[in-house]
Formats: sequence, C-alpha cells, structure tokens
Amino acid sequence: MKRQLIFLKVLLLTFSVTICLAQTDQKTVKEDFKPASTNQPGKEYPQVNSEGRVRARISAPEATRVQLDISAVKYDLKKDEEGVWMGDSDPQDEGFHYYQLWIDGAAVPDPGSNFFYGASRWGSGIEIPAKDEEFYALKDVPHGQIVEQLYYSKTKNTIRRCFVYTPPDYNINTEKRYPVLYLQHGGGEDETGWNNQGKTGLIMDNLIAAGKATPFIIVMDNGTWKWPENVPRPKPGERPAPGSWPPKGWADGFMNTLLDDIIPMVDSKFRTLADK
Repeated sequence: MKRQLIFLKVLLLTFSVTICLAQTDQKTVKEDFKPASTNQPGKEYPQVNSEGRVRARISAPEATRVQLDISAVKYDLKKDEEGVWMGDSDPQDEGFHYYQLWIDGAAVPDPGSNFFYGASRWGSGIEIPAKDEEFYALKDVPHGQIVEQLYYSKTKNTIRRCFVYTPPDYNINTEKRYPVLYLQHGGGEDETGWNNQGKTGLIMDNLIAAGKATPFIIVMDNGTWKWPENVPRPKPGERPAPGSWPPKGWADGFMNTLLDDIIPMVDSKFRTLADK
C-alpha cells in the first residue's frame, strides 16, 4: 500500500511539473503590432510588434491551409468565420527580410507588402525595426539623387540598366569631381537592391550631413551575367541548399561588363575622379 501511495504521489508530481512546463512554454505575444514600414500605402497588414514578430493576414475563403514563410520557417495561419487567415511568426532579427505566403501549396506574395527583388524574383519584404534605424532614417537633411541610367553593353550586345547615386551638392558645384564606388548586390538580387532594400541614398545623405563621409558617387548595377548552363534552376519558392549558392560560373562575364562597359560609361556621363 505504501509503495502504491508513493507511486501515486510521484505520478501527481510529474503531472504537475509537466503542466507547469507546458504553461511556461506557451508564448506570450505582445499585442503592440503596427503596420510595417514596407507596406503598400494604406495597407494595415503585415504588422510587426516590439518583439520583432510578424503578423500576416490574408483573405482566402476557399483555402484549406495558409502559411507565413519567413527566415526559412513556415508558420500556420488560422482561419476565421469570414475566411480570413491570420497568424504570427516567432521574433525575427532586426532589419530587412524577404518572405512569402503559401496558400494550399502555392507560394504567393503578400498583397499588403511592397515588392522587392530577391531570391531571383519579385516578392514580399518586411522591415523589422532596428535599434540603429536612425542610421538609415529619412531625415530633414540635404538629399542627393538616384538616377536610372540606361546604357548599351557591347560585351552583352544589349541595353542594360544601373542606378547612380550623386551627392547633394553634385548639381550645385558643377566643377567638382567625385570618387566612385561600384556597389554590388547579394545573390538573387539585382540593381534595385541596394537602394530599395539597403537604403543606400538615405545612408549616404545622413553620413554626409553629419560630416562622417566624404561625398562620392555610387553605381549599382546587376552583377548577374547569366545562368550557368550546367546548373539546374531552383524550383519556384525553393531555397538553394546551404553552400550551393552562388553556383560556379554564376557571375562569368560581369568583370568584362564592368571594365569595358560600366566604368567607361560612368566616367563619360558623370563628373568622376577616374583614378579613385
């Protein structure tokens, strides 16, 4: 009888501890969500809270499963009586993130987000507020210009495009010449990345206004030359395996484009210091 009583006490204690641990593991979400800064005008969702969680919401009455896919993790959304799906992610790292929604197995962009080019396609992106966001915030300081520059590439025998940042005083002091930085994007991105996602113009404007940077020109071009013939393309929505990106031969030819097309074009159209 004593043994049975001891066993029962141990069992009850184990059960109580299990319940306590389960309650502790339940995440408490701070309900201070606000529309993301990267949303389309007037769109309330997606939202971000002070913990860095992303809350997605989409109307899909006929769908049977909807997921939020961010930082290589998929989160199931819950459907209400009106066919609207909503759910949250775990806290995300500060900064910009690409993401997408999955509706019954189909990867789709979030209709509330602005679109950004990343992972080799136009899709959704969201900014998680950072502690140092003043570094790239839009401020009341003199602003430079970012111009779209089309040019003919004899290397590729086609018309190409780049974006060029010129400092705030570029059109004021028309005798001054500037050093040039040729700034390239990451894998799966293009010439829009550094300005749209990276906020290059705002960062430069703020640094120049604070006296922390010497004014210079920045050229942002597309470093993707062509897809290697011997490398299979990833399926839509599929992420490359770790260590497989970029594939060998991915940027073949861009060096010639840079040296023979881009730099000569920039030196001819902008007031550059050709040796800097």
